[in-house]
Amino acid sequence: MNDKQAPAAPGEAPTRNTRNTGPGRLLIAVYGVFAISATARAGYQILTKFSEAPLAYLLSALAALVYVVATVSLARAGTTWFKVSVAAVLVELVGVLVVGTLSILDSVQFPHETVWSLFGRGYGFIPLLLPILGLVWLYRRRPSVAAESRSKAAQ
Repeated sequence: MNDKQAPAAPGEAPTRNTRNTGPGRLLIAVYGVFAISATARAGYQILTKFSEAPLAYLLSALAALVYVVATVSLARAGTTWFKVSVAAVLVELVGVLVVGTLSILDSVQFPHETVWSLFGRGYGFIPLLLPILGLVWLYRRRPSVAAESRSKAAQ
């Protein structure tokens, strides 16, 4: 079995992963870059300046974790990984919106920027756009649609 197919349940054909093809590869690459950069930034902030903005830096670490989970789950095949991808990208979207709003309304808790502060302003607002693009991609590549496309092509 190649790495683009998920194991099938008894009596079912394997599911091909269409999330990591074409534009999906670019999406995974961007998530990977954010996973690395957010992890490095959060690690540095927590190790060197944690007492200055503990809430902000813990939220940076949460963002890093979400980006890592999204990167891995987008690259993996199967409906379980699809569900993990949707959950991670939804958590990311909610995180960006909540942290972005809080960083404007309660700037005392956010004296230093995080990945999601001000809706990702420090990263060119990509953290705000990325989950929207991710959800659109996942919607278009949801397992039921992929299975329908394969069955139509086989006919």
